[in-house]
Amino acid sequence: MTKWDYVKVEKELAAAYSNNSEVELLKILKENSFLFYELYSRKGGIQPVFHEISFGGTYRCDFAWLNDNSNGPEWVLVEVERPQMKLFIQSDKPSKELNGALEQVKSWDRYFHENPLEKKRIFGAVSKFRFIIVAGDGETWSEEKAMKWRSFHNSTSNIEIRSSDAFVRPLKILKENPEELWSFAEHPVTLPSTKLEEYWRAYGYMDDMRKIF
Repeated sequence: MTKWDYVKVEKELAAAYSNNSEVELLKILKENSFLFYELYSRKGGIQPVFHEISFGGTYRCDFAWLNDNSNGPEWVLVEVERPQMKLFIQSDKPSKELNGALEQVKSWDRYFHENPLEKKRIFGAVSKFRFIIVAGDGETWSEEKAMKWRSFHNSTSNIEIRSSDAFVRPLKILKENPEELWSFAEHPVTLPSTKLEEYWRAYGYMDDMRKIF
């Protein structure tokens, strides 16, 4: 039996996109972990998603989770922007909003580079970060100039940019092949950041990793 109400999620997601509301979208994402399906590099044996991780007094990432790789813990930090955010001005020049999102994520990277003890305090151990910004709709990103810009950016930056359509496509899986989401069903909702330290302290994988990283 599925952990999520397909009709309810579809309706709420459509409303958030129609209203171009980041707030509405964040609320839906918190309650439906399977919507992150496309952003996970591994679909089975996933680790839970945590929301609203604050650090440095002024910074906060929307979502984060651990990729417990054999070569070390990779933490994925995600920034979610408005689903129909304006992406470009004058053809292929990034908008103020897109540049702002990129600078925000870059500030996270700088902060943890300059504050390694805080990095360990929050995440336990980190071999590397993977940064993702989800912004704008797939139609805009499919335009030739936008596609070329994103392709070049994603191949030369440690910040990956994805379209908000990444949250829509998992609905089809939920409807047609829900068993594919079995690993997400083990963690159906995202967890508050107050549970983050408790999680990694209780996870045996992190014990040895904390001695190394």
